[in-house]
Amino acid sequence: MAKLRVTLIKSGIGYAQDQKKTLRALGLNRLNKSVLHNDSSSVRGMLNKVRHLIRVEEEN
Repeated sequence: MAKLRVTLIKSGIGYAQDQKKTLRALGLNRLNKSVLHNDSSSVRGMLNKVRHLIRVEEEN
């Protein structure tokens, strides 16, 4: 299964509470922190919700 490297590039301060909770659920709590997630539709939905705050790269 493909992996996605997700990096927080912008703070969640000033954004809606549900977006902050989505960042927390993804494991992103500090700027420039990266986490690996399996590529699934549920993860893609969360990434789409906060796409203006993160950078996503595909890992092999």
